[in-house]
Amino acid sequence: MNEMAESPAQKPRAHPRLRRTFLIIACALVALVGILAVAFGPRLFGDQLDQKALAEFYDAPAEVAGEPGSIVRIEPLQGHPFDAMAWRILYRTTDVNGAPQLASGVVITPNGDAPDGGRTVLAWGHPTTGSARDCAPSRGFDPFLDIEGLRMLLDRGYTVVATDYVGMGVAGPDSYLVGDTAAHSMLDAVRAARAIEEADAGASVVLWGHSQGGQAALFAAEYAPTYAPELRIDAVAVAAPAAELGSLMQAHLDDVSGATIGSYAFRSYADVYRDRGADLATILTPGAREILPEMNALCLLSDLDELHKIAEPVVGKFFLSDPTTTEPWATLLRENSAGALTFDAPLFVAQGLKDQLVVPDSTKQFAQAQREHGMDVTYHPIALADHGTVAYLALIALEEWLDAQGV
Repeated sequence: MNEMAESPAQKPRAHPRLRRTFLIIACALVALVGILAVAFGPRLFGDQLDQKALAEFYDAPAEVAGEPGSIVRIEPLQGHPFDAMAWRILYRTTDVNGAPQLASGVVITPNGDAPDGGRTVLAWGHPTTGSARDCAPSRGFDPFLDIEGLRMLLDRGYTVVATDYVGMGVAGPDSYLVGDTAAHSMLDAVRAARAIEEADAGASVVLWGHSQGGQAALFAAEYAPTYAPELRIDAVAVAAPAAELGSLMQAHLDDVSGATIGSYAFRSYADVYRDRGADLATILTPGAREILPEMNALCLLSDLDELHKIAEPVVGKFFLSDPTTTEPWATLLRENSAGALTFDAPLFVAQGLKDQLVVPDSTKQFAQAQREHGMDVTYHPIALADHGTVAYLALIALEEWLDAQGV
């Protein structure tokens, strides 16, 4: 009995097919780890090196005047995406009044030979990250992380340029939701990318933006023929764009999003449009005005809980009156809403139907209005997408649309 109990023949043995399956899975996992190490290991190590002289790079020179789009400062980035080259740039642009300003950003281009005529330039407009200088994406660890669809864009052969906008990264006036300044930032970033010989950037341009960046991309498309006529805007794509600011504000007058976004926007407008009577005392309560410095010092993504904590006491008590019907704020919101001008490039508009920030009906109405103005508009609603996920969930449809446009 004991001998039978201890006999090896009586011990359970793994089935040969099961062992082979485990072996295949183990090998696949080892290979995946190896691929990730090759792709991301140098990038993470390089990011650490790129952070060492960060403050010096963003110090503005005494003189900022110069040709819009010309590069003031440039440095190669060690933590670049796989199979690509990248640079951090400081370049010249202009604000809503035409005054010279500086902006910062990054340029990324794939390795390999460029096509005849140069690569298409994809100008990315990032969603709200804050308004403080430290909230600029190019100053962060891994400045490419939030360029939505970057891998797909590089694989298409695009040179990608991502601006921080004026007033972020490098010192300058606030420009949050100021359409003209944002447009100039994007278009001059394209010019700066074209000035980098290794980027092989041509005159063909695709504009792609999310939320705040959607507003920037739309304004850039509207102003390109007069502001940067040497560029050819071949396609414009936006995800949950801050296109109609009146409806955006109206939807959030009495909630924490209104207090948070309003803290950025109304301080910006008060600074930029002071000469037009944009006095915060005419639109924000004393409690709202009191929290503005603290709110504007924080970044949206990394400090969201703290922002909401500070804003909570003034929710429902942020505005003295409805800014969409109170002057000069109502006019300023209209002027900084997209759609006043049409453009020739085809337009792709993605909108998440679970979005609680940019109201889906507002985006649908915007797309319909542009179509009625004779524009080529593709409206792409996504049932399960919210404000944070819409751009990523739109990438498959976006790529198919870009293929159809031949860019």
